[in-house]
Amino acid sequence: MITLVVIACLLIAIVTIYQYREQAKDYHESRLQTKEEQIMLSIDYVLKGTTYEVTTNNLQYIFRDAIYEIADIQNVNFNIYDLDGKIIKSSRPQLVYNGLARQLKDDVLNKLYNSPNKRYVAYQHAAGNSYQSLYVYITDTRFKPIGILNIPYFEDDTLTNRELEEFLYRLVIVYVFMIIIAVFLAYFVSTYITKSLKTISDKLHETQLSKGDQKIHIKEPNDELRYLIEAYNGMIDKLEESAVKLAKSEREQAWREMAKQVAHEIKNPLTPMRLTVQVFQRYFDAEDPEVHNKVKEFSETLIQQIDTMSSIASAFSSFANMPAQQNETLNVVGVVKLALDIFKEKTIIYRPQQEELIAKLDRTQLVRIITNLVKNALQAIPEDKEPRILVTVFEDGEHIKIQVADNGIGISEANKEKIFEPKFTTKTSGMGLGLGMVKNIVETYKGSITFTSKLHMGTVFTVSFPKQKEL
Repeated sequence: MITLVVIACLLIAIVTIYQYREQAKDYHESRLQTKEEQIMLSIDYVLKGTTYEVTTNNLQYIFRDAIYEIADIQNVNFNIYDLDGKIIKSSRPQLVYNGLARQLKDDVLNKLYNSPNKRYVAYQHAAGNSYQSLYVYITDTRFKPIGILNIPYFEDDTLTNRELEEFLYRLVIVYVFMIIIAVFLAYFVSTYITKSLKTISDKLHETQLSKGDQKIHIKEPNDELRYLIEAYNGMIDKLEESAVKLAKSEREQAWREMAKQVAHEIKNPLTPMRLTVQVFQRYFDAEDPEVHNKVKEFSETLIQQIDTMSSIASAFSSFANMPAQQNETLNVVGVVKLALDIFKEKTIIYRPQQEELIAKLDRTQLVRIITNLVKNALQAIPEDKEPRILVTVFEDGEHIKIQVADNGIGISEANKEKIFEPKFTTKTSGMGLGLGMVKNIVETYKGSITFTSKLHMGTVFTVSFPKQKEL
């Protein structure tokens, strides 16, 4: 609406300017023609009443005084030339005396001679002003050309331009007022029209693949909005059904995956246990002098496999249970140092940037995070490479960050998206629950864990926790 008003204003202004110019042009042409007719009548009158023979040579005598009388009566200056374009007489003698307009140009003579009505108007510019210069033949009583009449006509558009400026000024005032009205009208109309659409838009932004999405209810909507609202409400019903099915499917899939993983991990120690029992049954001899040693070796093997099964059960239990929110105010720098003290490797370097960084965390869970990250870092370094692990703790705005960097084999692009998935591992041993458990703990305490890695050069894990605000 606003654009249409502005375009209309511009178009009317352009048309107005064009119309004023056309009117001014028509006015000047009409006025020049009127002056021409009046002067030609006066010239004919003088020629009919003269005692001189009407010839080109006698024009200077015929109009010696008459030219000034005609110029005064008609209020127009004009010049008389002979047929060769040489000045004979002028109502402004100073032009002749100053050497101006003494001789007409050949192109003017040619155009006048070749014109159908023996009349030629030249449009010229002088001193920044436009003027018309009329050339027409002067004839005797037998219509034989004896001279050339020249009427310079200066176009004075001062009044027209002033009227145009005043009209455009009033037009701008009117259209500014219309634009202001259009702005308010467009605002209220668009608000009224889009009010229902805004409601639908807000609901669409709030729609999620979960329960709780509300349907849209609008009183007396038009047909288009009613169809849109019905489609949205139908989508909400289908979305809720899909969400229920998806949640059920995800739970079933998670249990199936967990059951497969548990079965796989339990089968690993069961196989050597079965073989050990079978070997013992086949070769057991109570009279064998080494029977005590063999029974002891058999028992140790079974106990070792049972311990393995117990650690598997503990690992799955730890992963399945969310860490309890045992929040306590602690110095992260000190707790990280205590967690690193259990490692005897001298290649682990600890460089905190501050002596004290306070946060509300669970001490045991923080130790588990550091332990898992450092263990993963040690296992990521190949045997033929000297290990180097750097642990740093520093403050970053409102967060405390812990970084564990290693010079291991790194993480390939294909594995980066799977690194925090449960049961995913690139090692030949282990259950792949370490990083998944770390991520689980970190997110419980409103933190985040990220990593950067370069293949064959190393990996840096960064854990971020909210800093304890000072009271």
